[in-house]
Amino acid sequence: MSDSNDPMAEIRASFFIECEELLEALQDGLQSLDDGDEDPETINVVFRAVHSIKGGAGAFGLEALVRFAHRFETVLDEVRAGRMSPDADALKIFFQCADHLSDLVRISREDEALPDEETAKLLSLLSGLLGDAGAEEEEEAEEEDIDFQPATLSLDLDFGGDEGDGDLPLLPPLDDLPAPSTTVYRIHFRPDNELFETGNEPFHMLRSLDEMGECTVTCHLDKVPDMEALAPEQSYLSWTVELRSDVEEAEIAAAFEFVEGLCTLEITKTDAADVPVPESDASDQLVQPLPEIEAELPVAEAGQPRNATVADEAPDAGAQEDPPTTTDTSKVSEAAKAPVKSPTASKPSAPAAAKSVVRVDLDRIERLVNLVGELVINQAMLSQSLESSGLSPHSDAMNGLEEFQRLTRDIQDSVMMIRAQPVKSLFQRMSRIVREASAAVGKDVRLHTEGEGTEVDKTVIERLADPLTHMIRNAVDHGLEGPEDRKAAGKLEQGRVNLSAAHRSGRVVIEVSDDGGGINRPKVLQIAIDKGLVPADASLSDSEIDNLLFLPGFSTASVVSDLSGRGVGMDVVRTSIQALGGRITIASTPGEGTTFSISLPLTLAVLDGMVVQVADQTLVLPLNVVVETLTLSNNDVEMVRPGANVVRVRSGFVPLFDLGQELGYRPPVEDYEGSVVLLIAHEDDSHAALVIDSIQDQRQVVIKGLDDSFYRAPGIAAATILGDGQIALILDTSDIISNAIGASGTAAQSLMGKSA
Repeated sequence: MSDSNDPMAEIRASFFIECEELLEALQDGLQSLDDGDEDPETINVVFRAVHSIKGGAGAFGLEALVRFAHRFETVLDEVRAGRMSPDADALKIFFQCADHLSDLVRISREDEALPDEETAKLLSLLSGLLGDAGAEEEEEAEEEDIDFQPATLSLDLDFGGDEGDGDLPLLPPLDDLPAPSTTVYRIHFRPDNELFETGNEPFHMLRSLDEMGECTVTCHLDKVPDMEALAPEQSYLSWTVELRSDVEEAEIAAAFEFVEGLCTLEITKTDAADVPVPESDASDQLVQPLPEIEAELPVAEAGQPRNATVADEAPDAGAQEDPPTTTDTSKVSEAAKAPVKSPTASKPSAPAAAKSVVRVDLDRIERLVNLVGELVINQAMLSQSLESSGLSPHSDAMNGLEEFQRLTRDIQDSVMMIRAQPVKSLFQRMSRIVREASAAVGKDVRLHTEGEGTEVDKTVIERLADPLTHMIRNAVDHGLEGPEDRKAAGKLEQGRVNLSAAHRSGRVVIEVSDDGGGINRPKVLQIAIDKGLVPADASLSDSEIDNLLFLPGFSTASVVSDLSGRGVGMDVVRTSIQALGGRITIASTPGEGTTFSISLPLTLAVLDGMVVQVADQTLVLPLNVVVETLTLSNNDVEMVRPGANVVRVRSGFVPLFDLGQELGYRPPVEDYEGSVVLLIAHEDDSHAALVIDSIQDQRQVVIKGLDDSFYRAPGIAAATILGDGQIALILDTSDIISNAIGASGTAAQSLMGKSA
């Protein structure tokens, strides 16, 4: 049977998807603890995440994952019980264990070789947190879980004529029984199908109840159909438990806290004094069913109720055949949606409203996105056809076209929201990179994140992981000083790396910054000269020196290490960012730190564009970078030097670029009278002006990436198909300006920071 038709393969795949969510919750909880969160629910979230992973792994026989998660869970249980305090050293181990648990999940999913050495090392660290006694108890608990003693059940109902002659044992005299506990609980437990699918096992919950006191368990089999109608994935069983104990009701509910929302749970509390104890009689010393619990044994006849009663402890011998109605009984009915807050609560708690989530194969979403792209193109073609037909703007056809355009836009927005995902998962991966990189170079570094909820296209997130990893490692290795140097500079010994994301001007901006020593520009320039990357007599500005870091083969590391020194890194970063239609900039202050800013499009599918005409060529600019449009006169243009012009915009000057000249379509314009100019804004609030011939339209365009076989021309981001079937290039205005030719490029360097 192929994996595509194997139901277990689908369940296994669902388990690993759920593991990703649980690992995310685990990282969030540990980070909250590291930030000083003392809420007990935080450690409960961490504990439940590890416990759920262990339970699901056990269902699929992933022994290595179960063994490691079990030890990790045991240590977390010590913290949860208040017997251990999660200090800085313990949290450091917890983070390492969470990273390793993530590795084990990935390895188990991909059937790779297990890292036994790393597992043994971390298990030893966890045992050290438990102590010798705790480690011994842990080993005994593991052996107890493996050791299974089958129990036999006799169905012979011949009790015999004399006392002690029957097959069923007699109860001891009442005088030998322990004194009754203060409270009798009746627990009704019915698991849903999802409980078993997530790897949970009712046996462990029933055993927890048995450890709380005298316990009688009844398994109800009346819902089990005949063999022909039996569905293996369906849950038919339920249990009723009579528990005589002095524990609080909240402790009973805690035994089921890991199956919240996956079962039906009812707890009824009755004082033991209200349960009468009958007089001792020979006929009553046999095992009797507890009050109101059916205890019929299975029989061979089909169609009759089938119930089985298993007594973990000897039941109360005083149970009468006709028990009187009990009084002062409070019933707590829960749907296991939330942990019990107060043991005295007697009203049913309303289940929390949960959002329904449907997991969809990514290929289906990609197909939907492609279809929406074709819909946008056809809508543009239809619009152009109707407009060229000479129909009245108030005709029914034109009104219908406007409605069609609105619906197309709504569909496109909805589909893009399906693809959008928060960058939280990516940022959590960077937390691990910081921990590993800081340990490798012997620095104490803390990562601070902002804007984790910022949503970006899923494709952008996936392709951003590698360049962001390079930048984080560079910040730890090169950006931050060593502990002694930081202390000498009056800084905290612990370095800080900030990772933030935010929406800005229709794009997403991701920044990686550190509080290190900043870029040593004289050293960078000297290395570039020594490597022959720039002439020895070169006179470069600060920004030009900073951009030397992006040259292939450039590295400031004097020693080759696991992190750096091979000259491969920032050039790859810039290439990867440009492939996403993005840009990367550097800002550095000596002694204070460095900030790398990445500007990316929100989506790689559709954008709002301005269609312009330049030298008989149709081009598209992203609409979000256009601040305003201007019509020039010769009096608005000032020449800084031959070939370098600026345009007056209100109270300031903005460098002027001829788009036709920069793209090589025509020679520079000599007379600017009546020329159309687009005022362009960038993420750093600088401005520039682009001279074009005319503006044709403003519309949504579908982004079509250029094949790798095409030459990577500066300033060309992608292409699109217009309504008339014509192919138009989509421009990257920042790339055009940064690569401006001639004297205009020099003028831009000096005037970009002085724009209006």
